[in-house]
Amino acid sequence: MDGRGARPGGGSRNPYELTDDSPVYVISVAAQLSGLHPQTLRQYDRLGLVSPDRTAGRGRRYSARDISLLRQVQALSQDEGINLAGIKRIIELENQVAALQQRVAELQQAVEGAAAAMRQREAAVHASYRRDLVPYDQVQQTSALVVWRPRRPGQD
Repeated sequence: MDGRGARPGGGSRNPYELTDDSPVYVISVAAQLSGLHPQTLRQYDRLGLVSPDRTAGRGRRYSARDISLLRQVQALSQDEGINLAGIKRIIELENQVAALQQRVAELQQAVEGAAAAMRQREAAVHASYRRDLVPYDQVQQTSALVVWRPRRPGQD
């Protein structure tokens, strides 16, 4: 796991459009923006806490999301006293939660689509009902008792 979660992939995006995931910062700039030493960023990369994209020459390129994650790691370490292994586990769990939330959203859309299709099919069935049938009105029930006796032959 790279410590960032899933990055949007593919699609017909403008390749020059900058997003939070665009790898634009070299390590010195990322260190300055995050308030950390470049050696700390290298250590975080080795540990898998924050793994930036690489250029063809293997140079690190950090995104705005990476910078935010570096700040989060620093806060958890310094302010909360959590060790790096614990921070890595927290990041992994947060990524897992985000992936599960995405999956739930996808499943909700699928369920809504299936429900809409079912309503359309149900409406089509109701529209196909014959209109020449007479509706049955429920008979009112009374407490009267009717006794039926068959006629015997010759009692006309």
